[in-house]
Amino acid sequence: MTDVFSAPHAPSEQTLIMKVASVVRYRFFLYAGLLPYLLGAGWAYGVEKTFKPGVFWIGLLGIFLSVVGVESFNEYFDAKMGTDRVFNPDAEEYIPEWMFSLGVAAFALAAAIGMYLAWEGGWPVVLYTLLGGAAAVWYVGPPVRWVYRGLGETVIGLSYGPWMVLGSVQLHTHHFSWGALLASLVPGLLIMGLATVNNIPDFHQDRLVGKKNLVVRLGRKNGRYLYLALSGLGLLVCAGGAVAGIFPRAAVLAAAAGTPLWYLSLKAGQDTWDTPRLFVPAVMRIVQCYALTTAVFALAVAFGA
Repeated sequence: MTDVFSAPHAPSEQTLIMKVASVVRYRFFLYAGLLPYLLGAGWAYGVEKTFKPGVFWIGLLGIFLSVVGVESFNEYFDAKMGTDRVFNPDAEEYIPEWMFSLGVAAFALAAAIGMYLAWEGGWPVVLYTLLGGAAAVWYVGPPVRWVYRGLGETVIGLSYGPWMVLGSVQLHTHHFSWGALLASLVPGLLIMGLATVNNIPDFHQDRLVGKKNLVVRLGRKNGRYLYLALSGLGLLVCAGGAVAGIFPRAAVLAAAAGTPLWYLSLKAGQDTWDTPRLFVPAVMRIVQCYALTTAVFALAVAFGA
């Protein structure tokens, strides 16, 4: 088997930089902390009537560095474990050793920013920083490896739901908000559903390398029901909170925007859940549902009042 860290035909430095930039950019805008972070800032601005621009930008830098660390570790440890080569062990996959160092440096800088912001936002910022750090560093990294213990989807839901949103609110308001906690369930449930649906096409290789995620534990068909339930519940929380007056009424628009995409995912995956290539449209619709719903929801809580 070819050593993935000493492949004979290593790509050029420019190619590597473009690969890393592409991965980080994609994850940053869709999967990671940007949208939940903006939702928390929107809640502080629109509902709590307080906003600190300087703190916002410093916190955004910390989120970006955290995402760089997460993606660097994911690429490095997945390559080292051979996850992406399980059906083609002779395939060359070059991941430079500095990818690990990049992750360490990014996490260290993010932690430093988190500690600095704790002086502004109080001790809860330290708590959210530590929780987010534990989730990010050990998602695939040893010795914990959350994703190999069946806790990957839960960790993602908590990280990009309550921890991210409440941490963002805390930076501006310096206090806990039950309404913001309920709002954080919208991106939390949606991205947990996204993490689940994303594992359905990877069912066989994840099982072979020992990843005990929820899809591996429940099976692909039950995994399909689970991702639809999680993402559907996220939409219901969004609409229900607006009807109950906990969120601004404009939040109904977020649920209305995401529901057609949720339905399209349901239809696309109805007969293709056991055919990975044909199931891809179902995954992409949930990606779009998460991104659009959370973005519109953030705008609604910021300006809908």
